[in-house]
Amino acid sequence: MKNLDKVYAEKIAEQYAPKTESKVVALKKLDRKVKRPAEIFAYTFGTIAALILGVGMCLAMGVIGSGDLLMIIIGSVIGIIGILGASFNYQFYKKILDSRKQQYASDIISLANSITE
Repeated sequence: MKNLDKVYAEKIAEQYAPKTESKVVALKKLDRKVKRPAEIFAYTFGTIAALILGVGMCLAMGVIGSGDLLMIIIGSVIGIIGILGASFNYQFYKKILDSRKQQYASDIISLANSITE
């Protein structure tokens, strides 16, 4: 009976004890800190580019607008802008990710070396 009380008391005390962060968890957090802004930008920019492409194609096909030659030209230009945005999205993502990797490279490498040693 006393042994169960001891185990129970240790579990409760563990919940209230200050948590120490392991180096592996810190490395994962730092990795997420590097990648998250690039991913957020890529998803946001890609979504906006796809919406611009869709609006341009709707204008060009006459789904919205008057459907005359001017709307077809305007829709085609807007659609091409959307295509270019979607096409360059990956390059923008890589550029942002590479700059963030350079910014945090020394911290990540030192932390990874301290884990492996």
